[in-house]
Amino acid sequence: METTFDVNHLFPEKITVLDQNLIAGGKSLGRSDPQPQIAAVIDELGRASAKAQYLTAPITSASKLQTNKHHLYLLKDGESNGGRGLAVGFLKVGYKKLFLLDQRGAHVETEPLCVLDFFVTENLQRHGYGLELFSFMLQHKKVEPVLMAYDRPSPKFISFLEKHYCLKNSVPQVNNFVVFDGFFANRSVAQLRKVPPKKPDGEIKPYSLTEREAVREEQKALPWPLCRPPAPPLSPPLSVSSPCSPSRARQRPDPALAPAPGGYRGPTPHPPLINSLNYRAKRTSSLNRSQLSFH
Repeated sequence: METTFDVNHLFPEKITVLDQNLIAGGKSLGRSDPQPQIAAVIDELGRASAKAQYLTAPITSASKLQTNKHHLYLLKDGESNGGRGLAVGFLKVGYKKLFLLDQRGAHVETEPLCVLDFFVTENLQRHGYGLELFSFMLQHKKVEPVLMAYDRPSPKFISFLEKHYCLKNSVPQVNNFVVFDGFFANRSVAQLRKVPPKKPDGEIKPYSLTEREAVREEQKALPWPLCRPPAPPLSPPLSVSSPCSPSRARQRPDPALAPAPGGYRGPTPHPPLINSLNYRAKRTSSLNRSQLSFH
């Protein structure tokens, strides 16, 4: 990638390792603030990489590098561009916590070193620049390619890994990362952690026995007016139309006092008063007859 400023002054080494500080070996040959030029080179390479991968937005930029603990390896050709140097490509790596599936389909939690973006200028591909850049990263990180994870590798990158590092058979994953055979076998137990399977949802109990005992203990600890058992709920008032209403029970006639068929159905006179009058009349008549017989 050609630039208007001197790349050799920005990046003294052929392969420069950049982190979130965007500093290439201190101040570059007396330049007071090389960060704006370094950021411009990274942004331009990031846009070219996104275009080559048919992405809608770059995944590599100077601002993203400053906000993440990633490492970016930038490769230059110091003899190109009239001796001012040319940025050839870059490789961005970083550690990611991933949940991966092993060969048996079990979920494994791990945090491997991941290749997040890899790009070489298209007109300079197949010139050994990519292999030089990738080999430098492996030596710098002291890691083997089979122990790394690869974020959305392009078909060209897959062919590159197969050709130079014999990585052929990948383990299918549900995310965008790709790992190959040997990723799980060559790692120590400390680097891999089995994720326990999700427990099936059991029966939901609205009020368990443990909660009942806790409520009883709380009631015992309360003062006297509050520890009394709750009064039973009052029964709802009976409606007028209810067959169990007391008013309807009082209005129900007694079968023994029901009038005979065809008899008087009006209000019954007071039977005790009638019996008393009949008794007095009978007694008066009997007295009169006794007096008459005496005379």
